[in-house]
Amino acid sequence: MQKKLFLLDAMALIYRAYYGLIRSPRITSAGKNTSAQFGFTTTLIDIINKEKPTHLAVCFDTHAPTERHTDFTDYKANRQEAPEDLLQSLPDIKRIIEAFNIPVVELDGYEADDIIGTVAWQAADAGYEVYMVTPDKDYGQLLIHDHVYIYKPPFMGNKEEILDAKKICEKWDIQRVEQVIDILGLMGDAVDNIPGIKGVGEKTAAKLLKEYDTLENVLANADNITGALGEKIRAGKEDAIMSKKLATIITKVPVEFHEENYRLKDWNKPVLTEVFVELEFKTLGKRVLGDSFNAFHAAPEAQQTDLFGAVVDTKKSDISRKTESTVAAQSSLFGDDTSTGLVAEKNINNTDHDYQLVQTDEEIANLVSYLSEQAEICFDTETTHIDANEAELVGLSFSCRPGEGFYVPCPADRAATMAILQKFKDLFASPTMKWIGQNIKYDLLVLKWYGFEIAGELFDTMLAHYVIEPEGRRSMDLLSAQYLQYEPVHIDELIGKKGKNQGTMREVEVEKAKDYAAEDADITLQLKNIFVPLLKEKAVERVFSEAENPLVKVLTDMEFEGVKVDVGFLNDYSVELEREAKIFENNVYEQAGVRFNLASPKQLGEVLFEKLKLDPKAKKTKTGQYATGEDVLSKLAHQHKIVDDILGFRQLTKLKSTYVDALPLMINSKTGRVHTSYAQAVAVTGRLSSNNPNLQNIPIRSDRGKEIRKAFVPRDSNHILVSADYSQIELRIVAAISGDPNMCEAFRQGKDIHTATAAKVYGIPESEVTKEQRYKAKSVNFGIIYGQGAFGLADNLGIARSEAKEIIDNYKKEFTGITKYMDDIVNFCKDKGYVETILGRKRWLKDIYSSNFTVRGYAERNAVNSPIQGTAADMIKLAMIKIHHEMKSQKLQSRMILQVHDELVFDAVKEEVDILKPLILNCMKAALPLPNEVPVEAEVGIGDNWLVAH
Repeated sequence: MQKKLFLLDAMALIYRAYYGLIRSPRITSAGKNTSAQFGFTTTLIDIINKEKPTHLAVCFDTHAPTERHTDFTDYKANRQEAPEDLLQSLPDIKRIIEAFNIPVVELDGYEADDIIGTVAWQAADAGYEVYMVTPDKDYGQLLIHDHVYIYKPPFMGNKEEILDAKKICEKWDIQRVEQVIDILGLMGDAVDNIPGIKGVGEKTAAKLLKEYDTLENVLANADNITGALGEKIRAGKEDAIMSKKLATIITKVPVEFHEENYRLKDWNKPVLTEVFVELEFKTLGKRVLGDSFNAFHAAPEAQQTDLFGAVVDTKKSDISRKTESTVAAQSSLFGDDTSTGLVAEKNINNTDHDYQLVQTDEEIANLVSYLSEQAEICFDTETTHIDANEAELVGLSFSCRPGEGFYVPCPADRAATMAILQKFKDLFASPTMKWIGQNIKYDLLVLKWYGFEIAGELFDTMLAHYVIEPEGRRSMDLLSAQYLQYEPVHIDELIGKKGKNQGTMREVEVEKAKDYAAEDADITLQLKNIFVPLLKEKAVERVFSEAENPLVKVLTDMEFEGVKVDVGFLNDYSVELEREAKIFENNVYEQAGVRFNLASPKQLGEVLFEKLKLDPKAKKTKTGQYATGEDVLSKLAHQHKIVDDILGFRQLTKLKSTYVDALPLMINSKTGRVHTSYAQAVAVTGRLSSNNPNLQNIPIRSDRGKEIRKAFVPRDSNHILVSADYSQIELRIVAAISGDPNMCEAFRQGKDIHTATAAKVYGIPESEVTKEQRYKAKSVNFGIIYGQGAFGLADNLGIARSEAKEIIDNYKKEFTGITKYMDDIVNFCKDKGYVETILGRKRWLKDIYSSNFTVRGYAERNAVNSPIQGTAADMIKLAMIKIHHEMKSQKLQSRMILQVHDELVFDAVKEEVDILKPLILNCMKAALPLPNEVPVEAEVGIGDNWLVAH
């Protein structure tokens, strides 16, 4: 058997893991960022499982200076401070490595690449295949030794890549891997602050080495190199020599490869369990340690009597988990560490509890009587499906006091279940009863399909936690772990099934179901009691009580109603899109002069950049393929018509597969309509998101994309669609909260804000503003609040950076209030640790204090933007609540059916349109008055489909 040694460049992999998840970091229930720990550990496990190394080590840098720092004091001087969260991850990562019984190799005075280079060559001499695990390009120089390779782990959707000497030479366009240090000496390395020769880039360096072979020969022939290049080489001679030395990996570090020290050994499972529990690596813990992995220790059992006098056992009990909108689990860049949908998870309740089974008519009557005397009830349903629109009731659970729970099983026979629900009808209809639940929208929707509605006030623990910790995860298992110390276990363990072959609650014996379901209600009640003071402490009671909680019933009704989809139109449109896509495809082949797989980025890149040579500086991805994303192709569109045809083909095929062909498959067989699911507790800004289908992503900027809206139609000939949309709401909010006099006045006078902005920026009357100038002003208006600078504006508009800078400078001069707001809100955040909306929705940004300017800059941009986006989110939520209330009060038969960004869509009875239109507009305008007398405007339209109505 071939012995295989893997040597991991620890810090390179840790940085990669941290920054790979920076936009969606992994945060524990205690608020700890574990992105680096999770990404590194997942990479380590994948290597062990997939590559089957016989030997392995992890190499670290130390803080001690190296010979390179002595030779060149500015070596790595331009590197940012490492993010605090990343530095705090290092002790955890080393504990994990040591628990795997893998050696950590580090030595003062040397960098990890020196250690890896030395050990790699020693092991290769001893007959090993050696894989250096790193994304660092400098390691290519080490491949001079046979049987030494670079291993790039999977990342950002790309597969792992193994580089040998031949691939390194192809990548750098050199003849020998020894020339890697020559090319780095010539061109330098900005990451490590290695200067190289000023003005010499990668392609020039490669060209010089083709002619002169080594850096030393290039310098020796500098007098023979004419023009500006020769001058640069002669002036940069000393820098080049120093740069080559700095870039050379030392392969004689005083470390020795002793194969027994590097051999993979049994893991220290108790320590791994301890660390994984602390870091909340639930699924990863199961994957690595098996079913024995548990988050908490078992609690003792006890005995109690129930409400009806029977003796019950208090024992380990099981807990139902509903995740937000029952959406599928999110997968990280490195793997999946979350649960999916409606999950059953086991908990250990280390307090006395009394869970009772309620089955007979007499027991149900006693329970109803008892519940009727309470001020609030915690409520939960057990069902057969994660989609509430498809679910059947299996049981109801209730709790009114901590440690108490009642479970009412429901038979498979629908009529029998209806009879049970009928006994609770008056309780459900009580306007004075308060109902508590975790993601209670799911339970309300299940009841609604049975014809029952809850009339009283709601308290959703998931939404309470959402406003308390917007960035946190909030599944029931995590909340119970954080606040109540419960151990989660999946439903397949309760039922005895594994993997995808999961059962349902129908298969659980009633006694087990009782504990499972009753504790769900019990835990939710206990969480509510914890969250109430936290809402006050965090000062987020208003946004919770005025926006989030009341919206639950609105969304329940919207999801229940659904929207009709014109299948005939979609089928015809699918044929049309396929025909048009084929025209684009044939145009591409004709212009390319060759047929190839247009859907293959690799083949497309070769055609564009090797055959047609559209860009001699074309960039490649981490896998070595040419980058052919939309951003790359859009910049080449002016060079060749083939690019427009490629983009046209991509747009049409995506529309066809993602929407046109997919929507008919989502139609509910019971209603004939599509029922999207709205998620309240996902976007940190407060925005709603939707799935199945995702309405937020239906394209509206292209003519072909807009056509999809034609498929959304009224339910019958007596109805018509009404669409209402806020007008430039985010810019109005910017004006209002910044108080900028010019922008506020433009809105007060009802001016076109982009024309008014252009007039100010270009110093001309509004009547002279051109269409192009208005477009540029519009880009600045929206871009500047997202932190866009001159580079981004230039890229967006296709203009010179100098022109973009001038536009932004003029903008800031004319709209000083905007600039002041941006500075003030960042300073506010640094002082308070959070920013907030007009309604009081908060977003905590701990990275605002980071010494790493990339991390801090991201937090500063969020500080500027979150109050704007969040206020817009609050406004439309309040508008939806007001409209819903008014429509019910006036007993209108029209229904609100869709919400997309700042737009609401209604399936309106034609006779009610004249009543509905002013009702909608008045509620939207009055939902959340803006400061500085900035008016809120909305527009309303009607039509036989969504496109026409909009």
